[in-house]
Amino acid sequence: MIYQDTIEFAQLQDEQDELRSFRDEFLFPKYNGEKAIYLCGNSLGLQPRAAGEYIKQQLVNWEAYAVEGWFMGNEPWLDYHKALLPSLSGLLGANENEITVMNSLTVNLHLLMVSFYKPTNKKFKILMEAGAFPSDQYAVESQVRFHGYDPKDAIIEVAPRNGEVTLRTEDIIAQIEDNADEIALVLFSGINYYTGQLFNMEAIAKAGHKAGAMVGFDLAHAAGNVPLKLHEWGADFASWCSYKYMNSGPGGISGAFVHEKHFGNDKLDRFAGWWGYRRDKQFLMQPGFDAEIGAQGWNVSTSPIVLMAMHKASLDIFERAGGIQKLRAKGDKLTGYLEYMIAQINQKLGEEVYRIITPQDQNQRGSQLSVVCKRNARATFDYLVANGVIGDWREPDVIRISPVPLYNSFTDVYLAAKALFKAISATGY
Repeated sequence: MIYQDTIEFAQLQDEQDELRSFRDEFLFPKYNGEKAIYLCGNSLGLQPRAAGEYIKQQLVNWEAYAVEGWFMGNEPWLDYHKALLPSLSGLLGANENEITVMNSLTVNLHLLMVSFYKPTNKKFKILMEAGAFPSDQYAVESQVRFHGYDPKDAIIEVAPRNGEVTLRTEDIIAQIEDNADEIALVLFSGINYYTGQLFNMEAIAKAGHKAGAMVGFDLAHAAGNVPLKLHEWGADFASWCSYKYMNSGPGGISGAFVHEKHFGNDKLDRFAGWWGYRRDKQFLMQPGFDAEIGAQGWNVSTSPIVLMAMHKASLDIFERAGGIQKLRAKGDKLTGYLEYMIAQINQKLGEEVYRIITPQDQNQRGSQLSVVCKRNARATFDYLVANGVIGDWREPDVIRISPVPLYNSFTDVYLAAKALFKAISATGY
């Protein structure tokens, strides 16, 4: 696609965008009475306009049926989660029985590691990327300590080469191969939160399994952002959050994937609860845990219906939009346009004031660019916010900007880039 640095070009692209109507299905924060330029879906997606109605319906059901709402009405709560599975199946590239909707992301990672991190005297190490989101680091550190190991000995972090910011797939694979005798688990992000790099999960899963390790993924920044093929890739497990690209509300419900190859393994440990018990015998209230077949056997506690209703409000929009492939195509164009506009700023200035550290290759990124501000970084970010352009800040000098295809436009990108240019003089450069 050939881009142009004009408002007319941006507006023409918006007019020709077959997904443009979905922008109206979201509620934007306001700046001077107008919609803010919201480019922070990598952190918290916008509220679907219908979310309130979905919640209200569950309040009506609660009023009408009280406890019988678990079994009565058009959407009995006992099976409410099943309405979410077809959409999630498409977004995750997983069979419906490989998905469950529960808890929050880090809680799910802990629960999944109970089953899939089984250290032995010889194979006890966990391999992950250096610079993973801190919650992943804390979870892994606490897991290895729980098993009696020192994190300094039990955690292998794959770091970029000297002078580089992102990881090379061959270096990840090499680390797995070099430590194959000691690795029990490979746990990687789908997309690194800081750089926006999309990892080759298929290659990582293949290498991990060849090394005799289990392989899991944190899909916080990947789910709802890029196409995934968890079943085909053979990942053992994964988890994600729904409040970023899946727009399901702050602290929204998470989910977990367990590959069906593990369903018949009754030797897998798990932390059990009544909600993961076999549905056909659940109300017999018998002693002795008998897991439901599939990923739902990892459930622990009762489904939070209001959180699931918010999740469904957004997932229904994904369905009407035609799925992740169509959104990915638009997201690539929006992100490419932002990349082009930032290059135009640097060209006008005759130097690289804004450096993009996210890979240029669209196969190695989603709808996010992480931009290093080489001059007055924090002041630049504050200027953007003060002028109605909302991205997010990461120390010491990175602004993450994420054009989300469901609700962002080419005009959003154009105006955000113009604000970046104006920030240079406004901050005293």
